[in-house]
Amino acid sequence: MSLRRRSLLAALPALALMPRARAEDARLTPRMIGNPNAKVKVGEWFSLTCTHCAHFQMTVFPEVKQKLIDTGKVCYVYHDFPLDQVALLAAMLARSLPIDRYEPFVESLLSSQDRWAFARDIDPKQQLQRMAALAGLSAEQFQKIDQDDAFRQAIVNMQDADQAKYNIGGTPYFRFNETPYTEELLTYDAFAKQVEKAAG
Repeated sequence: MSLRRRSLLAALPALALMPRARAEDARLTPRMIGNPNAKVKVGEWFSLTCTHCAHFQMTVFPEVKQKLIDTGKVCYVYHDFPLDQVALLAAMLARSLPIDRYEPFVESLLSSQDRWAFARDIDPKQQLQRMAALAGLSAEQFQKIDQDDAFRQAIVNMQDADQAKYNIGGTPYFRFNETPYTEELLTYDAFAKQVEKAAG
C-alpha cells in the first residue's frame, strides 16, 4: 500500500504534550517469531489495514512460516507501521496482549481484514473491540488502551524513526538482514530466494 500516513494520521489529537510512554514499557519491545539466532533475520513493516499486507499474510506467509520460520532458518521480526488511525489502534491492541498472542492476533486481523476494516455498514472500532475480546482483552482494558495517548504516540515515534532511517515508501516493506526489498513478494519462491541471498 502506498504511503499516505501523514494525511491519514493528521486527525490525531495533539499528542506531543502527552506524557511519554516509559522506555521500559514491555509493549514496545520487539515482536518476533522463529529462531533468534538464525542466520537470516527478516523484518516486515506492515499496517493492519493494508490490503497488500493482508494478501501477503494469506497467500505467502503460511508457507514461509512452515518452511523457514518453524524450521529455525529465519527469525521474523514484526514492525508496526500503521497507515491510519484504525490500524494504529489495532497495533496498540496487539502489543497489549501477552507476547505469545501478538502474532496470532495479527494473523487473525490480517486474515479477516475485509470483514472488520472494510465491510459496509460496520464500525471498525466496534469490530476491533469484539476481536480483542476474543483474544482476552476485556471492555475495560480496551477502553484503557484506546485512551492511552502516550502509548499511541510511542508507536508513531517508532514509526517515524523507521521512516527516517529506511525511507519506507509503502507496505509491506521487507528487510532481509540489512538488505531492503521494496517490491511485492507475491510467491513463496520469491521470498525464499531473498532469504537464500541474505544467507550468503
